Amino acid sequence: MPPRGRAPSASSRKPRLPECGFTLDGRTCRKRGDHFCRPRAAHAVAFCSELCVHTKDKWARRPFELASWQRKDIIEPLFGEVTWDPEWESYVRRYQIGWIELARKNGKSELLAFIALYLLVGDGVEGAEIYGCAMDRGQAAKVFDVAARMVKLSPVLSARLVVKDHIKRIIDERTGSYYEVVAADAAGNLGHNPHGVVFDEVLTQRDARLWDAMRTGMGTRAQPMMIAATTAGDDPASFARSEHDECVRIQDDPDRARHRFAYVRNVPEDADPWDEKNWALANPALGDFLSIRSLRQEAAEARNDPSKENSFRQYRLNQWVQQAHRWMPMHLYRQCAGTVAPAPDWLRAELAGRRAYGGLDLAAKLDMTAWSLLIPDGLDGVPSMLWRFWLPEAAVRFLDGRTNGRVSQWADGGWITVTPGDVIDYDVIYADIAEDCRTFKVMAAGYDEWSGEPVRQEIQKKTRIDLAPIPQTYRGLTFGMTELMALTKSRNWTHHANPVAEWCFDAVAVRHPAGDADQLRPDKPDRQAVGKRIDAVPTAAMAITRWRELAQKHARSGRMVIR
Repeated sequence: MPPRGRAPSASSRKPRLPECGFTLDGRTCRKRGDHFCRPRAAHAVAFCSELCVHTKDKWARRPFELASWQRKDIIEPLFGEVTWDPEWESYVRRYQIGWIELARKNGKSELLAFIALYLLVGDGVEGAEIYGCAMDRGQAAKVFDVAARMVKLSPVLSARLVVKDHIKRIIDERTGSYYEVVAADAAGNLGHNPHGVVFDEVLTQRDARLWDAMRTGMGTRAQPMMIAATTAGDDPASFARSEHDECVRIQDDPDRARHRFAYVRNVPEDADPWDEKNWALANPALGDFLSIRSLRQEAAEARNDPSKENSFRQYRLNQWVQQAHRWMPMHLYRQCAGTVAPAPDWLRAELAGRRAYGGLDLAAKLDMTAWSLLIPDGLDGVPSMLWRFWLPEAAVRFLDGRTNGRVSQWADGGWITVTPGDVIDYDVIYADIAEDCRTFKVMAAGYDEWSGEPVRQEIQKKTRIDLAPIPQTYRGLTFGMTELMALTKSRNWTHHANPVAEWCFDAVAVRHPAGDADQLRPDKPDRQAVGKRIDAVPTAAMAITRWRELAQKHARSGRMVIR
């Protein structure tokens, strides 16, 4: 530091950055350092309105004039925010990754098509590679087809670009650049060098492989851009959900990742889904090009038919939901978290010595086994529920590929016990249950009678607990499931934010016998939902059943009721 009162020497001064210098229509940006460059933003907006056209319905062939929210909230920030890059010795776009999450029919495909064409020719990049990505070729072609139609209807673009529909490629021969379709279900996605990527409906991506392949391929470009547009999904363990969660954090704190842009519009879970005032949050196009009539019609149908409510919430309110017939309202479930446990061992230490009631679902040797304990005298003045989960190593590898690696993370945190090999080690299960019986006063437990008599004998030999079979039928599980839902709606139990249990509750569906809506049993997700488990739910229902059974038995006998 120079002596006080003296000016710093020339060698100690930080070099002054040059002016931006971007010029459009005679206006030059004179700003330095990180800034919003109006001419750059105006260039992208002008490209859209002067060269691109709408392609459908009554707007077809009209200039693509961006709606105010599209221009101010998305396009101008994306293309106008710049930063000085010392490696390239030039100003480049600040945002390299963008996430646009809106309800359906808010013009996402048209916006992606315009962005793809702008990156193809508007940037003036030699050898630009632009990729349109989606789960499969048909989905990826939806944006491509809009872009191709824009080119054909634009005199300027059609004179410059060659559209090859049969191979889904648009070529700019002047710069050797192209835009083509890439699908996640196709092999060989690691050789690309993208200048631009437009990702449509990320919610359909099974994992992060295609995203990562494109993201890592952009490293040699000066100002690459990868834009994703999607609607909320229905899988809490998916890649899209993890990206959504990160983008929400970035939207709240942009300094968390200054190279990422987030425009996320979800109607809050606890908002009234039938109040039209809430709809505009997820549907900014209302009043521009989206008619409220269709939303009103779908809302009326969903209100009259509960089986349609989740679809309305997901696609029209942009809320993250689960399969169409999910049982547990997750916003109510999360309100029952109570004291959040940093680790399962911490929770066991806090509740040690108290009465408990158990439930055991001993699955096939290749799958997950669960054991729950209900502690009536819980941490928060209401019953606490604890779980143990076991998985063989082979099942962890399988589920990791379908949960974006979360199962391994849960295992590292102690929420799942992994046993060596390809099949579950029952001895580990027996030992862990015996340890719980030493830690707590386990009064009784229910178990899936499918587990068999040898399992019951082995557990009772090691623990001497009152272990009774509970049929996994409507008759056997209706009581426990109904009680569990009643406790949830009245906020009279706590699960302490066990992440594996939440994964299970968010996946479970229910089934009713024909003509009897009052009876139910938990049901596994549909076959398309590969990689989901529900084991925490039946074990919790069985634990509650044994708790209530003993309380009623003691009440009838005149003895003090055990809480």
